[in-house]
Amino acid sequence: MSRGKKEPIEVICPRCRYTEIVYLPIEDLPRCPQCNIQMSISELLDEGKSY
Repeated sequence: MSRGKKEPIEVICPRCRYTEIVYLPIEDLPRCPQCNIQMSISELLDEGKSY
């Protein structure tokens, strides 16, 4: 699997638990639109993942 393409990750706000899906590579993680604090990575959403 090549790591050069954009990969989806789920980010979460540590304060209000707002979640959002963004695509890597990004320079820095987005800020929560409600709390205006930097969000952290919740989960890497790899393709082909089965539940």
